[in-house]
Amino acid sequence: MVDWRKTEEQLFKGLMIASLLIVLGSLAAVFIVVVIRGAPALSLAMITQTPQGGYYLGKGGGILNAIAGSLYLAAGAIALAFLISLPIAWYLNQYAGRSKIAAFVRISLDVASGIPSLIYGAFVFIIMIGLHERVSLFWGIITVALFITPLLTRGLDEVMQTVSPKLKEASFMMGATRFETLWHVVLRQSLPGIVTAFLLALGRGIGDAASVLFTAGYTDQIPTSLGDAVATLPLAIFFQLGSPVPEVQARAYASGIILLAIVLALSLCSRILSQRFKKYVIK
Repeated sequence: MVDWRKTEEQLFKGLMIASLLIVLGSLAAVFIVVVIRGAPALSLAMITQTPQGGYYLGKGGGILNAIAGSLYLAAGAIALAFLISLPIAWYLNQYAGRSKIAAFVRISLDVASGIPSLIYGAFVFIIMIGLHERVSLFWGIITVALFITPLLTRGLDEVMQTVSPKLKEASFMMGATRFETLWHVVLRQSLPGIVTAFLLALGRGIGDAASVLFTAGYTDQIPTSLGDAVATLPLAIFFQLGSPVPEVQARAYASGIILLAIVLALSLCSRILSQRFKKYVIK
């Protein structure tokens, strides 16, 4: 007789392996294509110089403006999003519990996480028009913060839910208040996951282009204030790929290597810091 349970297990195991190979193969293909096409154009000037006149027509210079702009934009947005997300996650875990309010907030955050970033950009752009504002680093930060806040909040919420209820009860039995339990127990125990969620959201902010197309603008200069327009790496790649000059198109792939390196560095930092903070976690 056919052992259907064993057959089913083998089937799903095969599907799992196939899915894994597809994901890893796609990732490897992206890396290989970008590196092969971009490595010849990669140079020290690209990361140390701003674009010179005619850069997008094949002249000299680099994309330091886009690198600095992406880091400024993502750092400001993640700081703002974290200040908003952490109190919400604390409230959902320590005060709201399993109430209908908590369920509604979580569903709302899930829905907001699924909204395309371009919609957030269009929303902020409408506000800018109403206020007669021009594109700037400030409005770019607001835009990116808006679409990564739901993602970061849900990430923090899920991480904090993994903290053992027994630890919270022990804290309360020792006379700690709700806030003291949050600060000294929940935050400390969920720190590895918080770091991971924080850095992953930062990487998402760096890699987004659509949301800041209308709000942050683009410039060949490094911004010196929140009121200046700001360039980003994804937009720099887009503009270079749109050039009819093959040399400039090669620079687009070189810019892609730089963007991949930044995102990969953030992922590695996430893993390293998570492992380091795990020594504080009580299992």
